[in-house]
Order: sequence, then C-alpha cells, then structure tokens
Amino acid sequence: MTTTGTSPRAKLKPQPAPAAEEFTLWGKTRDGVVKYGFVAVTVLLFGYFALTQSAFATSDSLFAMLKYASVTAILGLGMTFSMVVGGMDMSIGSQAGLAVQLAAMTMVFYNMTGVTAGIIVVLGGVLVGLANAVLIVYFRIPDLLATLAMMFVIQGVKLIPVSGQSVSAGMVLPDGSVAPGRFTEGFLQIDRGMVGPVPLPVVIMLVLAVFTWFFLSRTKWGRLMYAVGANPQAARLSGVRVGFYRGLAYVLTSLLASVGGLILVSRIGQGDVNAGSSSLLEAVAVALVGTSVLGANKPNAWGTLLGALLISIVLTGMTMMGFQYYYQDTAKGLVLLVALVFSYTMSRKRVRFTPAT
Repeated sequence: MTTTGTSPRAKLKPQPAPAAEEFTLWGKTRDGVVKYGFVAVTVLLFGYFALTQSAFATSDSLFAMLKYASVTAILGLGMTFSMVVGGMDMSIGSQAGLAVQLAAMTMVFYNMTGVTAGIIVVLGGVLVGLANAVLIVYFRIPDLLATLAMMFVIQGVKLIPVSGQSVSAGMVLPDGSVAPGRFTEGFLQIDRGMVGPVPLPVVIMLVLAVFTWFFLSRTKWGRLMYAVGANPQAARLSGVRVGFYRGLAYVLTSLLASVGGLILVSRIGQGDVNAGSSSLLEAVAVALVGTSVLGANKPNAWGTLLGALLISIVLTGMTMMGFQYYYQDTAKGLVLLVALVFSYTMSRKRVRFTPAT
C-alpha cells in the first residue's frame, strides 16, 4: 500500500552507485585485484625468491616446499568443512596431536603394526568428530565454545597415559618396563615414501584437495552445507536437515585432522607431546586466506591449498634469505591480514542513498 506525506528522508533507499565511467574503471580494477590478487602475489613472490635464491626453484626445493605445506594444507582443508557450515573447529590442532600420540602408543607401547595404528587413529578422529557434533547439534553449544572445550580435553587426555612424556622406541614405561615396540618402516613411509618423483604426503594432500573440492562443489551434500553456512534458518525452513549437515562437517574436519596427524607422526618418528600445538592457527590462517582466492569470498578447497602454498613459499624464501625463525609468525600474520583486507574491504560494493522513484 502506498502512503503519502512521508518525509524526504523516508523516501531514500540504498541503490548501487551510478555506472559512471570513473566508477566503472574503478570497479573493474577492484574486481580484478580481488579475484586475481592473491594468485598474482603468489606468483610474484615465487618469482622473486627464484631470482634471488639460486636453490629456491630447484626440483628438490619445490618438492620439499610442497611436502612441508602438506600437513598444514590438509588441516586447512579440514577447517574448510567446518567454516563452510558457519563454524570453526578450535580442536583441530589438538586432534592432530592426539593422532600422533595414538599412533605412537599403538606401535611402541603395544607393538602393533602401522596399519593397525592408522585404523585406530582414523577411528579416534571420527569419534572426536562425533563428540563435537553431539555437543554442537544436540546440546546446542556454540561451535567455538564446544570445540574449545574439546581442545582442552584432548590436550589433557593424550598426556595421561604417558605421564606427560613423548613416546619413543625403547622408552621406560610408568611401570618400570621398557616399551617393546617401535615405529615400523612401512608406517614411516607415509612421510618418506615417493610416488615417482613426488613425495607421498604431496600426493595425499592433492587427493584430499580434489575430494574436498568435489564434495563441496559437485555434490548435493556440499551445496547444502554451503546453504546451511549462509543462512541456517532459511535452510531449515526449506527442509534441509541443518543439524545433520553441521555434524557431518565436523566429522569430516576430524577425519582430515587425523590424516594430517598420521603424516606428522611419521615425519617426526615419535609421539611428541607438543605435536600439533601450532597447527590450529596455521589451519585457520590458510582456510581464511583461501576465502580471498579468485574472489570466492567463501571457504573453498583450492583457495585453502593456495593459502598453504603461499605461506610455505614465504617461509621457505625467508629461511633461505637468512631470516631467523622468530620472523615467521610475523610473516604468517601479514599474509593473513592481507587476506582479510581482500575478503572484507575490497570486495564491498559501493552504495549510496538516492531518492526513491
């Protein structure tokens, strides 16, 4: 129904800015920077380090860089699932650490095979994911609070059986006996193995990236996850089982965290009690960086993968240039800040108020 006598202020409504030539030029430039900016930054940084550091662009260095990025990328892909449904799994680093401890204890304490250790780790990850899902969906605890509590629980639980010690072959157990087992050669090949010239962790990373992309972009479940993350209330009114898809996302997050933990423990060759402690921030960083890639403005697999690669390029290049390790966190933070600028500032549309017609 139309009303009369309204004030001029009431007749104002937001409309897009006029398509003047200068605004159009700015808009095209801005959209191009948003869409291709991070890809360009990655290419430029790679080119800079390749020109200034002779060892940077060698095949050995490239594969080592990708191998280093594999664990972070896999955890970032796991974080991508929880971010797609509008949450964030704060326990993902602790879950990777739990995978390290479970694998080490299975082989060293109980003298079991690497295959058995892998199965136990995966089952443990699924159980943690289900526990997070129950807390979030059934008890309706906010995602951050539920997974933060789970993080502390896991950090304590993984230390109790080993009395706070790292697990290694030949260690003395709490009862005074010597651990009978060791890391099997087959298990260590998870990190050391090769598929042709490509390290096995890189192959695993790429397979999981393809799986994540296909699941989220090409299946009904993935599209419904995006719908849940965008507007859970609208999704629920449309008949989507919001709780089921949120729970599924956290199970998949935990599953990928376990895989990342398996690669990590095979890399370090012991059950380090501090393993995974920095993985949370790295996983969050690469997943957030990924939202800025190609102007996606949403969590996605290829963006997360590029985010992990970008951070690996920066850290490898800085190391070759002689920067000390304590500069690395600053570099990670700057990369994340730039990503946030791309996501939350440059992608905004210009809006102004014009009189309603």
